[in-house]
Amino acid sequence: MANPQRFYLSRRQILRGLLATTAFGLTAKFGTGCTPEAGGGGDDDLLVGFIYVGPKDDFGYNQAHAEGAAAIAQLPGVRIVEQENVPETTEVEEAMRSMIEIDGATVIFPTSFGYFDPHILKMAEEFPEVQFFHAGGLYTEGMPDNIGSYFGYIDEAQYVAGIVAGLTTATNRLGFVAAKPIPQVLRNINGFTLGAKSVNPEIRTQVIFTGDWAEPVREAEAVNSMVDQGVDVITCHVDSPKIVIETAERRGIFTSGYHADQSALAPNGYLTGAEWDWTSIYTQYANWILEGKTLMDGGIPHVVRGGLESGFWKLSDFGPAVSDGARTQAEAVKAEFADASRVIYVGEIKDNTGQVRVPAGTEVEQTAVELETMDWLVEGVDGRV
Repeated sequence: MANPQRFYLSRRQILRGLLATTAFGLTAKFGTGCTPEAGGGGDDDLLVGFIYVGPKDDFGYNQAHAEGAAAIAQLPGVRIVEQENVPETTEVEEAMRSMIEIDGATVIFPTSFGYFDPHILKMAEEFPEVQFFHAGGLYTEGMPDNIGSYFGYIDEAQYVAGIVAGLTTATNRLGFVAAKPIPQVLRNINGFTLGAKSVNPEIRTQVIFTGDWAEPVREAEAVNSMVDQGVDVITCHVDSPKIVIETAERRGIFTSGYHADQSALAPNGYLTGAEWDWTSIYTQYANWILEGKTLMDGGIPHVVRGGLESGFWKLSDFGPAVSDGARTQAEAVKAEFADASRVIYVGEIKDNTGQVRVPAGTEVEQTAVELETMDWLVEGVDGRV
């Protein structure tokens, strides 16, 4: 059983409450959109801010980060303040500024991809003593010293999930609902497809890009369209896989999850899923800071990356439809990722236009710069970047 968390009213909540009371009387509500939590409760505690682009219970990206935040809220000497449903606009700047100036946060984790440029860059210049950590791998040399970047090689998890999909499909047609054709998304599509093709060379993956991170209507339409065309296993890279998973379950096909565990949404068709495990990296950052280390003095790396061996991802439990053979093969490859002996990109690999991207006899390690700028889809993927 988890340790009970102590809750407190931040200065921001009190100020908001006073303003609301002045304007609207006793109908004011404290803490709208913000959830502060305390692990220690003292005034000298490290106060860490987390900002999410969607709700914390979205069965997806935001929930995965919120679970990591909840873990560090249990650490002695650490308190957190959270704000959800913050758009990738100047509103995130306002949220960061409030956390710093009103709550007293000295560390901020603005978790959404679109928060970085220009918003985090601008706030880092304005508050040089505050440390900003962004998920997505966008930090480059020459940026403010108080910015850090962290991201994991979750395409490894997608590769393993692809093995399960490739051994489960009856039609050899997989589907992938994706938000935007950015490198991180393309790596997941390619990893999933390469994993599936490693055990079933006849596999083809159909990709539909919805255009944004949260487009529930388009996500449902994409699933229905692919099912109508014979796809019988679907996964995704959108902020909340909830609509994708639920729609596929209603249509009677298999699913592979992403970000967090969605097995409760698809008790019959859920195979497994590529889950982020932000608890380890958030705990590491908190411990570094509690030890007195900072980005500015070089004690904390500006870029932190890792795969399964570093605890960045985990695989959802296998669902009832996964065969014993598929479980065995998936676990064997997972073990190879755990000891860093498995490489995803081993040539020859062509893209879906026939161009050789990884020559025969060549291996591209996860740390390779060219993977950070990936702009192509592997052979066997039906879709355009």
